[in-house]
Amino acid sequence: MQIRLATLDDASACLAIYSHYIENTAVTFEITVPRVAEFQGRIDKILQFAPWLVCEEKGRVVGYAYAGRHRDREAYQWSVEASVYVAKGFQRMGIARKLYGALFAVLREQGFVNAYAGITLPNEASVKFHESVGFRHLGTYSKIGYKAGAWCDVGWWELQLSDRLLTPVSVKPLRELVVVLQSVLDKKF
Repeated sequence: MQIRLATLDDASACLAIYSHYIENTAVTFEITVPRVAEFQGRIDKILQFAPWLVCEEKGRVVGYAYAGRHRDREAYQWSVEASVYVAKGFQRMGIARKLYGALFAVLREQGFVNAYAGITLPNEASVKFHESVGFRHLGTYSKIGYKAGAWCDVGWWELQLSDRLLTPVSVKPLRELVVVLQSVLDKKF
């Protein structure tokens, strides 16, 4: 398996993975599968800010993870919201753990301090996974979204990526880490 930075050419493969979750689960609150061009735009927007990583197995994208802005206000700039998706049939093979390991390593290099994950509940597998990689539960929004014929709760988890300094350093744009990025992704997670 190889983990690498996504390109816009990965949009179709990532969307194929994601569409399963849209159409068959309440894991995401997205209801309509977006077009490939829209998904390319999402990848491009994330890559201007933080990593979008893909995991390839024999040339096939079998999972992806990314970190988006937690909120737009300037004071939130050290916090991200992390997401990971693995292709149907490839779960429980360590792909999500490897993707998150690489994602968090890059985020630390950039200078991010906090990562958050929202999990539609109930979802025991996702809760156990996130807690196993260091996330801790913060709280739950009760009945916040309606999907698949039911009102769903969303729990929020937090992972501290680095120390919360009295005067935090500026977050480095991803494009400034090109040299460091490959050595981080070459590590075994």
